[in-house]
This record gives sequence, structure tokens and C-alpha cells, in this order.
Amino acid sequence: MPLIIICGTPVSGKTTRAIELKEFFKNVHKKQVEIVSEEKIIRKLGYDKNSTYLDLHKEKGLRGSLKSDVIKLIGKDNVVILDGSNYIKGYRYELYCASKASKSTQCTVYTIRNHQEAWKDNLLRSDDPNIESTNDNEIHSSEKYTQEVFDALTKLRFEEPNSYNRWDSPLFTVQPGDALDLDAIYKVLFEKKPPPPNMSTQNPPLSSTNFLYELDRVTQAITKHILDSKQLNVDEVKFPDYPGCVLEVGAMQTINHQRLLRLRRQFLTYAKMNYSNEDTNKIGRYFIQYLNGVIEKD
Repeated sequence: MPLIIICGTPVSGKTTRAIELKEFFKNVHKKQVEIVSEEKIIRKLGYDKNSTYLDLHKEKGLRGSLKSDVIKLIGKDNVVILDGSNYIKGYRYELYCASKASKSTQCTVYTIRNHQEAWKDNLLRSDDPNIESTNDNEIHSSEKYTQEVFDALTKLRFEEPNSYNRWDSPLFTVQPGDALDLDAIYKVLFEKKPPPPNMSTQNPPLSSTNFLYELDRVTQAITKHILDSKQLNVDEVKFPDYPGCVLEVGAMQTINHQRLLRLRRQFLTYAKMNYSNEDTNKIGRYFIQYLNGVIEKD
């Protein structure tokens, strides 16, 4: 699912925007929408809001639970909305890497509001963490922030999103009286290609025990055949098990035992990452092609 990260200071309209986005994608585009709510996870963990933000261990657990729930839901066709403060730049980057690894698009919605106005509305909330308010079938907490927590999340700890950061982009900034550009958000999520995964975000292919055994066996057999042929002073090596594959003249002139073993180890590392779903006949051919290509460039 494409991912929308809601980011903002306390009482800036984060949950209101999450509900607005859900209704838009659900009613206009008939998408399945999942809201992962910071408020709800806090309750699920048995915490209250203020103590969570004053306890490093609790807050770390909260972020881990949110990230876990988001990763479980990310896919290609529908929408996941992460409704929370998401005030840490590094945490938003982690979420970006997770969606990128899943080949999913994402965007950030940044809710901003005058801090004095937000504080006045905060004072109207209840001191009871168990009091809830309902809005369009979405239940969220009306728990009041303490002055200490409000100031910390507003002034001291909040790392503002920046459109120049790839993990915050595309960035949609909205104030309480603004209309959120819902159509533009739809386009970046469903009409734009997701960023390609790279080595930092892509999980390496899982290699079965049988694959590793066959990989080792095939490359050892090819290596032995090359070394045996080298002893016979031949100009090139042909491989009966791989018709059409030849280790070329130039390769045979420069190859030696130690170098061949080193190249085999390099190929094993590469093959584990890229060929775990290939049959062993193809892997043997790839190894011979690899040797010709690497030796020719040296």
C-alpha cells in the first residue's frame, strides 16, 4: 500500500487530516485505507500520552510498534496512513526505507499551526486519558498535553520535514484553514513510479541449503576443470557440461590457481545475492561468463 506519513506538532490537526484522507481515498477512489494511529497504539501498550513522551523506553517501544504495523500493511494497491507526530527525522527516514524496500510510493503531510492557538485548544481537552472523541467513525484521544510535553514536542524535539530530503518528499504542508490538495496526493501515490530499491533497502534473496550446496559444487567442478586444462597447456578450455561456453585464450594465459580461487569466492558472494532462483546449469554458465569478463578487464 502507498504510505502517507502525517507529521506535526501537538493539536495541529493530524488526526483530522488522516480522517479526511481516508474518506477521500475510500469514497472517491474506492481504495482500502488503513490508519495506523499513534494514539491507539499508546492505549494498546497500556500507556498514557504524556508519560510516553517523558519515558525514553516507552517512546522507543511506541515507535517500534508503529513501524511494525506500517510494514505489515504496506503493499501496492491501497493506502496506509500513519497518524502521529513523527517528529524525528531519522525515524521518517526509516519509514522511507521500509516503503522503498516494498516498492511502494509515499508522501508526507505536514500539519502546521500557531503554537499559542494550539495550546489554547489543548487546555480545553480532558485530563483523563480515557476520554475519547469521535469524528466520522474514527475514535481518537482527547487527552490534554502537559505543558512540559507540549513544549518539548513543539519547540525542543520537533525536526521539521524538508522537501529537499528525499524521505520527506513529496511534502504537502497544510494549516487548519487550508484545503488539502487531495488530487495531487492521489497522483503522487498512484500515478508515479516508486523509487527503485537499492542495496541499503532491499533484503538479499534467501538461499536454500540445496542452492548453496549446488553453487559450491558447480563452481568447484568448473574451477578444477580449468586448472586441469591449464596443466595440459591448452590455449582455451571447453566445458562438456556447458555447450558453447569457452574460457578464452587471453584468460588461460593469465589465470593461476590463487587468482582463480579468489575470483570464485567473489562470484559466490555475487551469486548468493542474485542467482538464488536460477537452476545450476545457468549458474555454471554465469560463472564461466564472469571469469571471461573479469579476466579480460584486468
